Order: sequence, then C-alpha cells, then structure tokens
Amino acid sequence: MAKDGQLAEDAPGEAAEDADTGDDRDGAASAGRAGRGRKRRLISPISVHILAINMLALSILVAGVLYLGDYRQSLIRAELGALRTQAQLFAVALAEGAMHLDQSSEAQVATNIRNQMLRRLVETTGTRARLFNRAGELAADSRFFGKTRQAVEVEQLPPPGTAEDSAADSLFDFYDRITRWLPGTMPLTHYKEIPEPSAADYPEVMSALMGDDTRMVRAYNQDSMILSVAVPVQRYKRILGALMLTKPSSSIDNALLDVRLDILKIFAIAIAITTFLSIYLARTIARPVKRLAAAADRLRRDHSREAEIPDFTMRNDEIGDLSLALRDMTAAIWMRMDAIERFAADVAHEIKNPLTSLRSAVETAARVTDPDQQRKLMSIIQDDVGRLDRLISDISDASRLDSELSRTHREPTDISGMLSTLTDVYATTATEGGPEVRLEIMGSQKLTVQGMDSRLVQVFRNLITNAMTFSPPGGTIRITAQRDRKTVVVTVDDDGPGIPPGKEEAIFQRFYTERPQGEKFGTHSGLGLSISQQIVKAHEGTILASNRLGADGKIMGARFTVTLPAA
Repeated sequence: MAKDGQLAEDAPGEAAEDADTGDDRDGAASAGRAGRGRKRRLISPISVHILAINMLALSILVAGVLYLGDYRQSLIRAELGALRTQAQLFAVALAEGAMHLDQSSEAQVATNIRNQMLRRLVETTGTRARLFNRAGELAADSRFFGKTRQAVEVEQLPPPGTAEDSAADSLFDFYDRITRWLPGTMPLTHYKEIPEPSAADYPEVMSALMGDDTRMVRAYNQDSMILSVAVPVQRYKRILGALMLTKPSSSIDNALLDVRLDILKIFAIAIAITTFLSIYLARTIARPVKRLAAAADRLRRDHSREAEIPDFTMRNDEIGDLSLALRDMTAAIWMRMDAIERFAADVAHEIKNPLTSLRSAVETAARVTDPDQQRKLMSIIQDDVGRLDRLISDISDASRLDSELSRTHREPTDISGMLSTLTDVYATTATEGGPEVRLEIMGSQKLTVQGMDSRLVQVFRNLITNAMTFSPPGGTIRITAQRDRKTVVVTVDDDGPGIPPGKEEAIFQRFYTERPQGEKFGTHSGLGLSISQQIVKAHEGTILASNRLGADGKIMGARFTVTLPAA
C-alpha cells in the first residue's frame, strides 16, 4: 500500500505540473489581454459620473432661479408706475408755473424758464424730461441748455475708472452675454435718438396729446431698456402739451444683478458642498469596488491563497453584498479546486492498482511456460482490464456530471411513476432466489419534483442495485415514497448486514468500497453513491444513510433516505 500510495502521489503531481504549465500559458495570454484592456486612471470614471450628474442637477436648478422673469416684469411695472407718478407731478408744476394763456387764449410756453424748470425737476430723479406743445413740436428738453436747435447737451460723466473697475466691467460684460440667452425676454422695439424729434416720433406722446397716460418699454444697446411715460400737460382740463419722461433700466438691471449675484454666491457654496459630497460618495463606492477588482485580479494571477477578497460586509449595502458574494465565490472556487485535486489523486491511485497488477501479470506471463499458469495469468489480466474499463467509464461519467447538471434544463418529474417503472423493470429481470423489490406510495398527493429525469433514475437505480447486492437470497427491498409538506421523501430499505457503525457518511466518498463477503474484488468502482449524492445535491436535496434497528437493537438492514424539494 505504501508503494501504491507513493505511485498515486507521483501521478497527480505530474498531471498537476502539466496542467500548471498550460494554465501559465493561458493565464499569461489572458493577463496580457486584461492588461491591454484595463488602464490605470488618475480619476475614477464613477467619480466623474457622480460629480457630473450632481453638478448638472444643481446647474439646472440655479439656471431656473437665475431666470427671474416674473421678478423682472414686476420691477418694470413698479418703475413705470413711479415714473408715471413723477410725470403727473411734473405736468402739474409745468402747467402752473411755466405756461400761461395769452390774449388769443393759445397755450404758450414761457421760454425763459421752461428748460431750467425741467432740469431742476428731474435733477434728482435720474430721468430725462421732454415737453411738447400742442402742435407736437419739442418745446423743452432737460438734457439741453438753451434753445433746442442751438442747445448744449448735458450728460453726467462716469467717475474715473481703475484696474479693478476694468476687471469688474469685463465680468459684467460676460454676465450681460449670459443674460441675453436667458429665456422669457419679451420682444421690444429699439429706441432711437432723433436729433430734432417731434410728437409723431413717439406714439406715447401722441396718445398723451389725446389726453391719455401712456407707458412704453424699448430696447437700448441690447443690454438695457428705456422706460418712457407720456402724460398730458393740462390746465382747467385743457391740454396745453405733453410731457414725456424717459429713464434707463439701470436700476432694474442693478437690482437683477444684485439678486443674481446673491444666487451665484449661494450657488458657489452649494457647488463646493456638492463637489465635496460627490467626491465622498464616489470614494465610498468607487474605492471599495476598485479594491475588490484589484483583489480579484490578484487571485486570478496568484496561484497561492494568500490574496483575499476585502471584507465589506459590515457596510450593509450593495458593496457589502458584492464583497460577500465574491468571498463566497472565492471559497467555492478553492473548494472546487481542492475537490479536483483530491479527485485526480484518487483516480490516479485507483488506476495505479490495476495497472500495477496488470504489468506484473504481463511480465510474469512472458516468463512462464506452464499452460495452467499462463491461463491463470490471462484470467488476472482480463479481470484487471475489465476493472480499468469500469473505472474509466465511471470516472468519465463523474467528470461530466457537474457540467451536465449546470446546463441542462429541469422539468417537472413524477417520482411515483419513475419508481413504478423501475420496480416493474427489476421484477421482470429478477432471477430465481434473488431479492424482491416492493414499492409503496403513501398518500394521494402528487410526488412531483423539478429535476432531470435521467439523472434521478440513475440515483434510484444505484440505490436499488446497491441494496440488491447486500440483500440475502430471498430478501426484500422496500421502496417507500411520500409527500412531507414541501418535500418528496423516498426511502430504500434492504435486509442486508447494514452499514458499519461510523461509516454512514464515509460510504458517500469517492472510491469507497464496503462489499459483501465472497464478492469478487474490483467488481465495483466505489463511485456509485458518490455520484448519487452529487446528483441529489444538484437538485437541492439530501441523501442520508442509516441502519434499521430491531427491538433488541440489532441491525436489521440498511436504509437510504432521499429528500427532494416538491414542485
């Protein structure tokens, strides 16, 4: 046995070396492909996506707030109302102080005081006043000294600028370009400065000469507006002329600018907080995922078990679930690799034994000349070849089992009909004096499971064949099937010697054999129960082995219990 064990250990070592060589080539190729496909990034794409989405949502919100369309219209209405009130007050003052009736009862403008009076009236208001007589001619303009045709224009100059003012002007120019793109601006007619205007050039003045107060808003230089109000100048309900007040929208623009600057300040603070929180959120997502990916890559490249998947299960979120799934997957892979290694070692050991016997028999047969000895040696050779054939067939079936169970579609399977068919087959093929197979279906519920019909048949055939092997001549094999809540339970009992105490789980190990006395060695490969357990586990069921005990505690036979989820 020591020699066989040594030989069994050498064989899988050589196979493993060959496998490792192939794995290294495949691993190098796949590593090269993976290396070309993955690039090290300074900034995580997840971080960029999270930051971009949060910034976009915040920008849309701020853009909507910066629109301020209703607020702008309310400021215009308020400014026009105030301008109308000023115009009415100025019109009353002009009617009383600057105009009088002559002998012909025609309205005449007091030339010596009209311009001065207009200028003094609007001096502190920031407005421009123009007075038109009844004929529609310009009589006075607060912007000029002297007569209108030979007047001197008066315009307040801005204070001297500085470098800071230039930077502010550039900023405000940029702001003006942005605000032009904001929706909601109503279409306006453009204001034109006419050198020698008349009432016909201004619809609101014409309306005022008709006795109505009229307001208008015009565009000016694409960045601002001109607000104008025209009211009649009348005395004792007689219209003497029209007064037109105009004012730029600088106060409105400044008010909007102040509000928007306050909003932008809040936006700057909000965007700083959003950026910080986005980066924090991205790190809590991207960094663990990156660590998990790096750990998985190390596991793929490293053949040792030193590399481990980081444990993030304490997070109680999707990252924790991913970490748990990867750790469980890694553990399952290592278990599968261990199982493959053990299987390879067991296969090598089981094949080495008949090969060793076969080699000895062949070498001896070449030197023996006695015909009787040669016949015995040929019988040994035939037995060893048959044993190798059975071993190879069972090993091939076991190696294909995993892949077949994983890709084959499962369908509803009637266990009662399956067992009835098997019972009829064994009853038909039974030999004289052999054990009898009996079936008992308990209850009236359907015994249906989701599974592979052919593989479940293999399980019950293995159990029945195993029971027939251990049953004494004339014994009985009792099969019982019943529904137990959400499971289908099938038991197979025999009248044999039972299972050696302590071997109830060991008998499901690969190549384990515990055969009846008198049976020829090598008749069975020891894979039947192992394959049966593998099939049952793939169907999410269990298979257990136990002994039936009599009233005196004596073993009455073996019992195998298969439990499968009911469909």
